[in-house]
Amino acid sequence: MRLSKDRRSLRVNDSLTLGGIPPETFEYRLGNRSALEWVIDQYQVTEDKQSGVRSDPNRSDDPEYIVRLAEQVIRVSIETVRIVKALPQL
Repeated sequence: MRLSKDRRSLRVNDSLTLGGIPPETFEYRLGNRSALEWVIDQYQVTEDKQSGVRSDPNRSDDPEYIVRLAEQVIRVSIETVRIVKALPQL
């Protein structure tokens, strides 16, 4: 998965790109990055060069899992930002 440079779309694979990601998604942060950026980083297909062991977070039994996960993270991020902004100032 890879975000576009303007962070408005997410390329899931060669044949699927999710577009229209709201900028508010990136206001909810986990440390130094947004929750969506964290998921993108953690859900990469990797292969150990020495052993050849491949780590693939995609679920062969549920090919839509990654898309649902991205949608859920975007929704939770936006809602969290909305709630925090609505809190009274201290």
